[in-house]
Amino acid sequence: MKKILAIAAAAALTAGVSAFAANPFSDVSTDDWAYQAVSDLSDQGVVEGYPDGTFKGERNITRYELAQIIARLMAKEDQLNAEQRATLDKLAGEYADELANLGVRVSNLEKKVGNIYWSGDARMRYQDKTLNKADSWNGRIRINVRGQVNDSTYVQGRFLNEMNFKDSKASDSSMDQLYVNHNFGKDFAVRLGRQPISFGNQAGWLANTHDGYDGAQAAYNNGKLSLTTGFGQFNDSYVKDGDTYADFYGWNKDDNKADFYFARGAYDFDFAKLGVDYISFQDNVVNTNGLNFKPELLGVNLSIPVQQFNVFGEYWKNTTAPDALEDTAWNAGLGYGAANWKKPGTWDLSVAYNNVGNGVYFGGTGWQTNMLDAVANAGKLKFWNAMGDVTLAKNVQLHAEYAFAADADKGADPDDAWTVSLNYKF
Repeated sequence: MKKILAIAAAAALTAGVSAFAANPFSDVSTDDWAYQAVSDLSDQGVVEGYPDGTFKGERNITRYELAQIIARLMAKEDQLNAEQRATLDKLAGEYADELANLGVRVSNLEKKVGNIYWSGDARMRYQDKTLNKADSWNGRIRINVRGQVNDSTYVQGRFLNEMNFKDSKASDSSMDQLYVNHNFGKDFAVRLGRQPISFGNQAGWLANTHDGYDGAQAAYNNGKLSLTTGFGQFNDSYVKDGDTYADFYGWNKDDNKADFYFARGAYDFDFAKLGVDYISFQDNVVNTNGLNFKPELLGVNLSIPVQQFNVFGEYWKNTTAPDALEDTAWNAGLGYGAANWKKPGTWDLSVAYNNVGNGVYFGGTGWQTNMLDAVANAGKLKFWNAMGDVTLAKNVQLHAEYAFAADADKGADPDDAWTVSLNYKF
């Protein structure tokens, strides 16, 4: 292919990116049919000439030269529309070997097929459980798929398979998330569908489940200030048969699935991060002790980085909890380091003290020790927990948790619990 034809095609790919360009080469005159294309791409830094100031457009372009142009276009991918990005993705796949020789990373592009983006994670985990529960050796794989509808809208889903290697002969696969996201400008977005949600620090200390809730939310985020509000219904992650808190609150498949409204706000002051949460359940719940109430929770959290350290804490109160329930919860802790998935050898460690009342915690924690399951029957549970991560190789992390020194206001104190897992991203 003639060099001048390749440049014209590249210019069509970036149409609308450059607003003005001057004549860059001595052998390209303003009368040439490709003058504007060459000028625009030169102004954007996509094409370069020879040391003598010429372009030599009639020469045949090599695959290596074209790969250089593609690499420079990839650096401007965020300025392209969905159709232009799809064309660039195909070019990147065709010239992947040449791009690799140039040192250009195309791993993300190789996961795309047209406007479809794929990613995922996997986990192999051993859990030594408390509350008289047997230990567990299990695995999980999650595959995310995102379809770019247009420049402002995408649809995302996640396929999930969990397997108990110790007891189960088979497993079931499902889609645990499916939602549509529409952006209004760069700061505001709305979502509709089954989407993730998390409350509390330390991986979702108060509530976090991978299949989230079914509903709608609106969010604003300008990098410093983030505001989110939504309405929906906690799905079956909160109402599975035999779940301690589903039974305690009376959430089961024959009753209700916990409609709720929430609002969250956070601000990054650079020297500290402050967050405020509000959760209001829309229906009364009747728990196993016959208590009838409509939970309404307020929470505030603070995180203060100090060099490699992080001081954090959180406080929650249920404003409607009856006298028979403990209506507050709080934790405070100290962390050190940061395990970076891309940098082998990086690590982090945190230790926290927790004081949790049974009128506040409502299930679905992101912790893997299951210690908080004891809160329902403990009245108030006090315990320590330690969490750590180390990046063993690129996109491979070892994770460990240990919950200990538990003290229950009612009944027997739970045994210590620990878990260790290997986690992978792809």
